Amino acid sequence: MEKKMMMPLVQALINHNKNQPVSFHVPGHKNGMLLSQDQEITPFFQAIMQIDQTELSRLDDLHAPEGAIEEAQQLLSDLYNTNSSFFLVNGSTVGNIAMILATFREGDEVLVQRNSHQSIMNGLELANVQPIFLAPNIDKTRQISGEVEVSFVKEALEKYPNIKGIILTNPNYYGINYSIKEIINLAHSRSIPVLVDEAHGAHFVIGEPFPKSALEYGADIVVHSAHKTLPAMTMGSYLHFNSSLISLQKVKDYLRMLQSSSPSYPIMASLDYARGYVASYTKEDLKFLVGQIRSFMEELDKLKDITVIKGHEYYIDPLKITIQSTMGFSGYALQRALEEQSIFAELADLRNVLLIFPLLKSGVEYPIKDTIIRIKKAIKSLQDSKLHWNSDMDILQYEGIRLSHSKANYQKLNQTEKEVVPFEQSVGQISFENIIPYPPGIPVILKGEIIVDEHILLIEKLVMVGAKFHGGDWIKERKIMIVKNEM
Repeated sequence: MEKKMMMPLVQALINHNKNQPVSFHVPGHKNGMLLSQDQEITPFFQAIMQIDQTELSRLDDLHAPEGAIEEAQQLLSDLYNTNSSFFLVNGSTVGNIAMILATFREGDEVLVQRNSHQSIMNGLELANVQPIFLAPNIDKTRQISGEVEVSFVKEALEKYPNIKGIILTNPNYYGINYSIKEIINLAHSRSIPVLVDEAHGAHFVIGEPFPKSALEYGADIVVHSAHKTLPAMTMGSYLHFNSSLISLQKVKDYLRMLQSSSPSYPIMASLDYARGYVASYTKEDLKFLVGQIRSFMEELDKLKDITVIKGHEYYIDPLKITIQSTMGFSGYALQRALEEQSIFAELADLRNVLLIFPLLKSGVEYPIKDTIIRIKKAIKSLQDSKLHWNSDMDILQYEGIRLSHSKANYQKLNQTEKEVVPFEQSVGQISFENIIPYPPGIPVILKGEIIVDEHILLIEKLVMVGAKFHGGDWIKERKIMIVKNEM
């Protein structure tokens, strides 16, 4: 077998089970033997529990790899052409936090893309750094945040000469990929590292028609959510290291510190499998996939009451398909109608529903025709409903370059008193909490941000159409936690 096609950890687990092992070790389910005899439950767990192992001989140790896991991670590094690559069993969240802690010291000034995921914001708080937020431009068709322009980065570097790093998110949740090569080159010309949350780009290594990865542009650390587009289990992610500006040992140390000391072997095995899956992707597979996507898009285009939002093929990930209602319904309403037909989209927002097409290989059938039939039924149910919603409000636009938290660091903010007040009393005050519609997990209000009327209008509209939130425990009561006395 060609080396890149090998799956060392998967094979090690298969070999272990061939020997009919008797478990006198953790985990307590004993290779699945202690499962309930309930015939509805047992089939879902028993097979996977046979590979739910611990750090046994020949199965290696994620935190000190020298066998199958080490070999699997080396194959991952070879595929993505990195200095080092790592399996993550706590999702991209742990990778984002680890790369921030490994790169910065307390009090460092860091340029951060404003529409970053909540895990980036949490990492900044844990590192107790001083983020300087760069507002992205606006994609007016989708009514979502777009790219951070190079001019903003240049302006920020002039205004804040002590910047210690730049954190970017690319592509965004909707598959829009912007060339960040110029930003990376600009940063590296000043010996400033660039960290990239590329959660949705693990499959970019295949090449066109997919966008280019930040790894090709020389980013110092890139994090991939393998489970988003590759056939990996939920929480399975990768961290790629390619830097001469950051300590590799620090990255390793923080990964050991932040990841479970009992890492999931099913998740790690799925990461090994996912790497093998994309490494073995052929031109025939790609031709088949592109044809399937084209067929699906053509069928969607025939539906009169939705529209498919399109863009330049080399800047939009073909796996990401964004649709909007043309009948005045919110994305949330369209999502609920689809779910009534057992079609489950990745996410909805005020305007859009996002569908993620599978990374199919040649000959793999996916129920495209049946999906179109169900979408037609969903649209018909919306037509028959009395629910209509039209938005005359554009997406909230943030300041171009802004020093966060009233020039105070997280530590000082956390030492202040707080109180919960009605929406109308919160305007002009400093938020003591992150308000995050989830998915996609991009904050509307950040902890330490001054609340403005536009924030409240957007939150009220999100509540009205049924959005869910991380943070904001009092949102449904039309209340927000604020800093009691401004610093």
